[in-house]
Amino acid sequence: MSLSYRDDCMQNCMPEQEQPFTREEYQARLTRIRKRMAAETIDLLFLTSPEAINYVSGYQCEWYQAQSPKQWPATSGIAIHVDHDRFIHFDTEREHILARYCSVAKDIRIFPPDSMRDGTLFIVEQLKAEGWLPGTVGLELWSYRPNRILSHRTEDHFTAAGGVVVGSSHILRELRWVKSAAEMECIVEAARIADIGLGAAQAALRPGVTELEVYGVMVQAMATAGGENPGITQPVLSGAKTCAAHAMSSRRVMQAGDIVLVDCSGVFKRYHCNMARTYSLGEPSADVKLQTDKAVGSMKLLGEMIRPNLPVRELYETMKAYYEEVGIWQDRGFIGGYEMGIAFPPDWVGNFIYDVNSDENIDRVFEPGTVVNYENQFFLPNRTGLYFMIETLAFFDDEARMMSTVPYELTVVE
Repeated sequence: MSLSYRDDCMQNCMPEQEQPFTREEYQARLTRIRKRMAAETIDLLFLTSPEAINYVSGYQCEWYQAQSPKQWPATSGIAIHVDHDRFIHFDTEREHILARYCSVAKDIRIFPPDSMRDGTLFIVEQLKAEGWLPGTVGLELWSYRPNRILSHRTEDHFTAAGGVVVGSSHILRELRWVKSAAEMECIVEAARIADIGLGAAQAALRPGVTELEVYGVMVQAMATAGGENPGITQPVLSGAKTCAAHAMSSRRVMQAGDIVLVDCSGVFKRYHCNMARTYSLGEPSADVKLQTDKAVGSMKLLGEMIRPNLPVRELYETMKAYYEEVGIWQDRGFIGGYEMGIAFPPDWVGNFIYDVNSDENIDRVFEPGTVVNYENQFFLPNRTGLYFMIETLAFFDDEARMMSTVPYELTVVE
């Protein structure tokens, strides 16, 4: 009896492979994870966040059941045992073909068809049969995926199987901080894509167009250049809306005299490179121009300072001193940044943060292989808007780079 079309596809369909890196790269990551697990006496690590799953296997999906109905729970994930140099990828039947072509997993286990996507009990039973339970089990308790109900359900099943559950979100988050040479190549390509996006946005700016029109042009240009969907919706904001930097692009029609903020991330193999620039539709007033010139001066100073192993404290103190000297410190918005790297919606903000207004991570350094953005925000006179610059800083073995080629000055669009 011949297979149905469905069963033939489920069993034999194999799209062209799209694994972002070599198997050697993924094996090196697995080795580092297991070494960290051993140091923290964690026997089994079960990963559920899209970023962690991608880091270990290359797997990426458009839908992670993040806000799905309770009948379709988010329970897929990857299990790693401290004593085994392989991992097990658990997923639903609907994602079997996807996992087959984009994950480097050699052991993919699919939930039973009658599970209705709830694989929690199946996962624990399989791991117990494998001899990976009981023991200390690390779960990503800081992840939004799965939600509270499913997280408790998962924990209960592991506990019933003799596991001792501990929070372990930090393991993958911290290991991803220092990136390999292959990962840094992705950051370089993502920067190229972001520059293309900013250029396309600038070319589309003029009075009479809507924020969404410019947004669409920018996204299309980056997609044409090979860019992927970013972790955050990318704002194009105009006029007084720029003072609310996390607002959404809308059907607002831009007007002559508007300040316009464009904030985007180029994305390549899920690695993000964040850039933002500010534009003026027509010549700005003298006081606005003076304020923006003072802010731009800080970026020259930053470029002269950055280097591998730059102390966070030095960046804090140098930049704050400049802002105070030129008289704009009191007009600041957010000054600082966060790690850039693998990200999926709804966020591209990485684990490592630094903020000139606080002592967070002040005794750390920017090691080779690390990538952060730097946000430089200052409010303009007469509620004109917010002057907003974001640059991505990448620290290599022998140099540090400000990754964009787009000027920082307030660009006037006639």
